[in-house]
Amino acid sequence: MGLLETLGLRAQGHKAGPDDDTETVRKIAAALDQLDPARARHLAAFAFLLTRVALADQKISEEEARAMERIVREKGDFPEAQAVMVVQMAKTQAILFGGVENFLVTREFGGIASRAEKLALLDCLFAVSSADRSISSAEEATIRKIASELMLDHAEYIAVKARYREHLASKG
Repeated sequence: MGLLETLGLRAQGHKAGPDDDTETVRKIAAALDQLDPARARHLAAFAFLLTRVALADQKISEEEARAMERIVREKGDFPEAQAVMVVQMAKTQAILFGGVENFLVTREFGGIASRAEKLALLDCLFAVSSADRSISSAEEATIRKIASELMLDHAEYIAVKARYREHLASKG
């Protein structure tokens, strides 16, 4: 094992595989063991990223939690109880390990998601942050950072952001 691997880093262009899972993704994916492992990894990272944005302003409102549960239920085709469990696990992992795992989970999602899935995630991030009818500056900055980490271009980011303009703290 090389130095990059020891430090948890991979060479640029390395595609994420099952052996590259972060601890956060492994824990959430284990709870989804009835799913195909690749699908569980995808959904675990997706749920964590929703939580990352909701926590950007240091609190998750009830509306944001319900929006995350609804989105996970719809995207995962889960019953409500299972979606609630996935979101709760993602929230716990984000609170405990968010600072360490944020970039790693985003990178992992970027390695397993198609461009269309990344854009769908971007829309869901804005939907969660606007669930309480206000997208804080911290939430918007986190969404922008995630978009950048996923290598989405600025025009794609602006196109999605424009759909949520009325909820932005700064209308710019």
